[in-house]
Amino acid sequence: MRVLYALVISLLILGCSDKKKDKTTYLPASNGNLNNISVVVDNLLWEGKIGEAIRRNFAAPLEGLPQDEPIFGIRQIPPQVFDGFATRSRIILKIEKGELEPTTKIVHEAFAKPQTVVVVGGKTDAEIIAQIEDNRRKIINAFTKEEVKEKQRRINLSLLDDKKMEEALGFTIDIPSAYKIGKETEDFFWVRKSLSNTKTMDLMFYEVPIDAITESDSTIVTITKIRDEITKSKIPGEDDIYMTVEDAYAPSLYKTQIDNKEAYEVRGIWEVKGQYMAGPFITYAIRDQANQRFLIADGYVYAPSLKKREFVFELEAILKSIKIK
Repeated sequence: MRVLYALVISLLILGCSDKKKDKTTYLPASNGNLNNISVVVDNLLWEGKIGEAIRRNFAAPLEGLPQDEPIFGIRQIPPQVFDGFATRSRIILKIEKGELEPTTKIVHEAFAKPQTVVVVGGKTDAEIIAQIEDNRRKIINAFTKEEVKEKQRRINLSLLDDKKMEEALGFTIDIPSAYKIGKETEDFFWVRKSLSNTKTMDLMFYEVPIDAITESDSTIVTITKIRDEITKSKIPGEDDIYMTVEDAYAPSLYKTQIDNKEAYEVRGIWEVKGQYMAGPFITYAIRDQANQRFLIADGYVYAPSLKKREFVFELEAILKSIKIK
């Protein structure tokens, strides 16, 4: 009988394991446009203060763009129709109001793969709104991480051959083959993608000594001055016209990580004085302690009359693929 019981228990365990494997293996592929959240929330809540809080926090203007464009596009889905194809969105915000403690949970691969679902719950509107406000940055970061990962997957389908740059500056990066190297020296590389005859997306890569950037109230001033010096000396225009950030709109500074290394992220708008030319830029100064340097990776856009959120996002995804040797 002991042998029989052991056999039955073993079969039950194996059966449960198979079910878990099946659930993981057979999740459908996620879908959706990049940077678009599916918000699962009751119609009445969406039309009230909770909906206002969601739009205020996740459809607010993205920093560093010359025109207002939202951080995320938003599509509301009532819970009663959240089934089947609707559950396959890559990023989902689910609002649950009921007899539960205030909570914000991040779940991966709940209905599809890859996928990030954020569940925000509470007993009252006020509790749910407080969860949204208090966890805003955490939620945005979780969704952005998922979307960057998806964008990088698409980028990797066709890559630029940039081995010379990678060997010269000691890092690897995934850049789409639509980009071309516009200028290269021993310590500076300029990579460009043409959007039309006059519109471009550009990348710059260079390094500075590790003591050139220190953490202080003037860190952002230091980084923008370094950037201005590089653009003036490496990619000047005619009649000594060059791009500047220091004299343009005040940029924003954040701390982040790239390749598990501390980095400064600067977002803002560059301009060319007297030329009515301007656009958004994003700069990462990555602390490379082993090589006693900061690797500077910069992307900027010149695309007048076009929306620029997705252009900047592409540059962000490219720069975040950096691996330092």
